[in-house]
Amino acid sequence: MAARPEASGLRVVELATLHAGSLSALLREETERWRILLDWDFSSSAELVSRYASCRALEGFALLDEDRAVGYSYWVVDERKGLIGDLYVRDAWRSPFNELTLLEATLRQLRRQPWLRRVEAQLMQLGIRGPLGDLQPQPARFPRCFMLAQLERLNSHRPVAYAGELAFAPWHMRYADEAAELIARVYAGHIDSEINDQYKSAAGAMKFLQNIVQYPGCGQFCPECSLLAFDQDGRACGLLLATMVARTSGHVAQLCVEQGRRGTGLGYELLRRALELFASRGATSASLTVTASNRPAVGLYERFGFRTIHHFDAYVWDPF
Repeated sequence: MAARPEASGLRVVELATLHAGSLSALLREETERWRILLDWDFSSSAELVSRYASCRALEGFALLDEDRAVGYSYWVVDERKGLIGDLYVRDAWRSPFNELTLLEATLRQLRRQPWLRRVEAQLMQLGIRGPLGDLQPQPARFPRCFMLAQLERLNSHRPVAYAGELAFAPWHMRYADEAAELIARVYAGHIDSEINDQYKSAAGAMKFLQNIVQYPGCGQFCPECSLLAFDQDGRACGLLLATMVARTSGHVAQLCVEQGRRGTGLGYELLRRALELFASRGATSASLTVTASNRPAVGLYERFGFRTIHHFDAYVWDPF
């Protein structure tokens, strides 16, 4: 459906001013869009947004056409960083002008918190690609890919034999400290640590892990499909975190391998095992996101049949 031209009747209001249920139609449409576009059940995230907005506990804005909510954005603050959690405008009203109207309002409000030094955003449903109009300052922009694979041909991928050199274990929270330290080591100097600064320290990586395990933003955490690899000294050297984003669709939320182990097939083997575990739980597809410039990772995923079905950008304002 073509977007409507920008109308003078559209206005931006704080989410806290809305009546309970005001976002219902908007969230239903967004949930359906996630399902059609990405094979992703967004309903758990939509329910959280609705619940917190109804309790006036969610910081954000709504775009109104008369009294009807046709777009929304929200953010959370983590110490000196703001994270824009979502920004969505309904199909009939989606346009760069309306999306930027919401984004500019969000950034203005965040700037009123003088202790903030950084803002991050990965807005999967944003229609704008490339530079954000006349927005100043422009953020650093990192093109990313959403990739999807069907799982019917897993038997064609042979396992890697390590002859006792490595041991694999299913996820358990007792491994959280080791996993966080591994993430911080692996992403030192990596482009993804510029997108998500939680990767830059073990403490930040622990927050990242806790978010994956506790909240549905990346799907429902699936410990049965999540794996760690340990070397002969018992040190974690590889990690894959898995979630379920729909009844028959798994998602690789994190895959990282110690730098000294790259090129040995460990990333391949972690991914192969996780995809087999997804299939054993009834999944018929799996997805993941990857920074487009990370060609080795993209190449690995393509070997397993992953194909890019959606492009989006990660944005970072630093300094803010």
